[in-house]
Amino acid sequence: MRGGLRRAYESYRVRRRSAGLRAGTPGTTSSAAPSPAPAPPPPPPAVSGAETSAPLHSSTTSRDDADVPHALRVGAAWSWRLLAIGIVAWALLRIVGQIRIVIIPLAIALLLSALLAPAVGWLLRVRLPRSLATAVVLVGGLAAVIGTLTMVVNEFIQGVPELSAKSSQGVRQIQDWLRTGPLELDDRQLNNYINEAEKWLNENTAGLTSGALSTAATLAEVLTGTILVLFATFFFLRDGNRIWRFLVRLVPVNARWKVDDAGRASWQTLGAYVRATVLVAFIDALGIGIFLVIFDIPFAFPLAALVFLASFVPIIGATLSGGVAVLVALVDSGLITALIILGAVIGVQQLEGHVLQPLIMGRAVAIHPLAVIVGIAAGVVLAGITGALIAVPLIAVLNTAIRRLAARTVPETPSDAIVVESRAP
Repeated sequence: MRGGLRRAYESYRVRRRSAGLRAGTPGTTSSAAPSPAPAPPPPPPAVSGAETSAPLHSSTTSRDDADVPHALRVGAAWSWRLLAIGIVAWALLRIVGQIRIVIIPLAIALLLSALLAPAVGWLLRVRLPRSLATAVVLVGGLAAVIGTLTMVVNEFIQGVPELSAKSSQGVRQIQDWLRTGPLELDDRQLNNYINEAEKWLNENTAGLTSGALSTAATLAEVLTGTILVLFATFFFLRDGNRIWRFLVRLVPVNARWKVDDAGRASWQTLGAYVRATVLVAFIDALGIGIFLVIFDIPFAFPLAALVFLASFVPIIGATLSGGVAVLVALVDSGLITALIILGAVIGVQQLEGHVLQPLIMGRAVAIHPLAVIVGIAAGVVLAGITGALIAVPLIAVLNTAIRRLAARTVPETPSDAIVVESRAP
């Protein structure tokens, strides 16, 4: 503050001196001596032992800021900005958690729209009205899903008695392997493990029952979410362009073309990801299903359908569903067949990871495996199975959008844009 006052005083003296020189008459004689300039104020007395203050930096506003080390000032600046971003992110997560019954159906509707959009486009090229084309595609998709679920349920109901009869034999085979295998467990140890499992089940029966009741209580929410998915998918397919143009008009004019370019590129990425994922999941289910049919494993079609649905969660989904197929093979056909099915599952996973994913996905939606694992884990924590389903496509879309927004290139002028030229009068 003292330095600022001193600079202001010196500036005031210079202005007064300049004003006095301009006010002098040109006819004054040389004998008129100019008035002596006032002596500058004496410097402040030096105090013995006092530290010399650091000079002011261009980024500081006071002597106190200048006395703080530069590294500490930068760290503090980063800290409060990161803290603000964290608070905003936490608030957004809380808001999304409160309205997840709306957010999750809309996210699923976007995935379905990206999958079905090419079919709607094909019907539009055949000169069908937009509403009729959307309705035909949506009804056809529902019929396919309902038919597949009906076949899965019917085969499961028919195969349950046979699997139940063979389950006791499979359990005895597992017990024999635990006795004679590398673990070499005796009957006392097996009985202790069985008793501990029964004890855990009895202690957690209340929790399991309450969870089941809670799941039954959310049936209304599931029904509401399903209806919202259907309606949202219909309108996304029919009026997607108009909805997007309305959203783009909400941003500032100078940023509209940039946002529109990033959004359309992200939509292309989402469509490519969903269609590639469906193709990869179909190949996984077909490969594992063929081995299940060859070795006459029960529930071959339901297990293949389970592999297909689980493959929408990359890396983890097909592995877990393949593990279920291995367990069914172990119970039904013994250890050798189960090992063969396990080898088939591992082979299909290697084919997916090293051939199908790079070949079908391409560079447009290439995501590092670490980002996939972290995204799936975060999705499971935040929204359960649905979060794991939408985590990876969300990462792919954000990756494309951020890259487009950060690019320095100017988007191309749309073909239907109207350029208005203003001329000076």
